[in-house]
Amino acid sequence: MNIEWYPGHMTKARRQMEEDLKLVDLIVEIRDARIPMSSANPDLIRMGADKLRLILLNKADLADPTKTALWIDKYRAENITVLETDSKLPKNRNQILAAFETAARPKRERDKRRGLKNRPVRAMVVGIPNVGKSTFINLLTRKSQAKTGNKPGVTRGKQWIHTSSQMDLLDTPGILWPKFESEEVGLHLAMCGAISDERIPMEELAFQIIDFLRENYPGMLEQRYFPENSKESNEAAEANDASLKVSIEEKPAHEVLTELARKRQILLPGGQVNTERMAEILVTEFRSGKLGRVSLEVPSDPALI
Repeated sequence: MNIEWYPGHMTKARRQMEEDLKLVDLIVEIRDARIPMSSANPDLIRMGADKLRLILLNKADLADPTKTALWIDKYRAENITVLETDSKLPKNRNQILAAFETAARPKRERDKRRGLKNRPVRAMVVGIPNVGKSTFINLLTRKSQAKTGNKPGVTRGKQWIHTSSQMDLLDTPGILWPKFESEEVGLHLAMCGAISDERIPMEELAFQIIDFLRENYPGMLEQRYFPENSKESNEAAEANDASLKVSIEEKPAHEVLTELARKRQILLPGGQVNTERMAEILVTEFRSGKLGRVSLEVPSDPALI
């Protein structure tokens, strides 16, 4: 897939971020729990190497919990404060605040030694587009201070947000980086919605999702689109469904997409299947977790190292 991912406004945002890092004590990096490596900005890791860090694996409710546990172990082994979370849920607020305080402890202790009391920790909130930064900020402030949206590019400028006497947050636009180290990183970002769909050939993306699920989560497509307890109960219908299930495993991805469109009755005028529309549905249901909890990466993946 040929994906163009770096719109012009991100260049300005990256330069501004480098300047703003001089003003903060702590980096709160929000990553997508489904793609912890691909959603990590290597520019940020380099620019903020001397800063305290907190990694939040957001959208953990969409990720494979067994694989998320592997990432948690990896970061803790590197002495990085990390928390898996879903920042849409108010009940997770206290856990996030506790993780923030753990990450900020060296700063608090340093201020105490210097006789400085009640100085707020200034934290920069960063992450790729559509990872949930604004939702996270609104959760902490209990107000809709940051604009949210289920698409990349909602936050376009920085803003300081005063949350309490102990914490100030700098919200920043979601940025990617000019060059991905591997094609797989770009693909994973596209699959999880970090790149504008206007820049992506949607049917090709659907083919990639089909192939990934068949290899890594066999049976997931069948459970969603060809459930065993279908409304047809006669032998002919069961045999028909069985043949379609075989096709999910054995046919090329473009033929599978056609089968899914036919099953869902996604048709063009005249009765021809609308594979483009079916691709959009498949991608949306994959991203929203309707197909199941999926992680695209594990720490040992050689393509990401």
